Amino acid sequence: MTSIRVVVADDHTILRDGIVALLERDAECHVVGQASDGIEAVELCVKLQPDVLVVDISMPGLNGIEVVRRVTQDVERTRILVLTMHAEEEYVLHVVRAGASGFLLKDSASAEMVKAVKSLAAGKGYFGTHASQVLARQVHRPQKTLEDPYRSLTPREREVFHLIVEGLTTKEIAKRLDTSVKTAENHRSRVLAKVEARNTAELIRYAVRHGLMD
Repeated sequence: MTSIRVVVADDHTILRDGIVALLERDAECHVVGQASDGIEAVELCVKLQPDVLVVDISMPGLNGIEVVRRVTQDVERTRILVLTMHAEEEYVLHVVRAGASGFLLKDSASAEMVKAVKSLAAGKGYFGTHASQVLARQVHRPQKTLEDPYRSLTPREREVFHLIVEGLTTKEIAKRLDTSVKTAENHRSRVLAKVEARNTAELIRYAVRHGLMD
């Protein structure tokens, strides 16, 4: 029997441990990696090439929506299950458009999560009752459009966005990205300008308003 290789990404250690334990109890599932932030999740998927990525939406480093987008682009074999507490319609539509193959709320039955992982590994999709209803409504009113909360930020600027929101200084951002302070400052200025924020406080409010941080 071929095992399903899974990466689990959630910044809450207790929840992540619970998901891992649940999957490992099933003989067909094998968790090959765990990530506590969005950047690490993408890096692990590129490195390990798992069959399935189970990822939350609200995470530091990179929001789950951006993780879905990057993994979909960079790791063709990996299918993505979004497992989150966020029930808002916009989240469902954003992650599906970004490339997710499944969506479940965290209050779903544990057996359903295992079933979802197996379904994705078999090349199918899996959407819980809530997500299915949202997608059905969208079919009936496809004229509804959604703004990308990251607007026109480049991949690097999206990383800088989260580092600013997490409270890092320009020097700390430069060190984290292994670049010059001047380059980090230029990234910071472009991020603020593109989301129309005058300062860090306004950027944080923007992030909260658009579900880009806990």
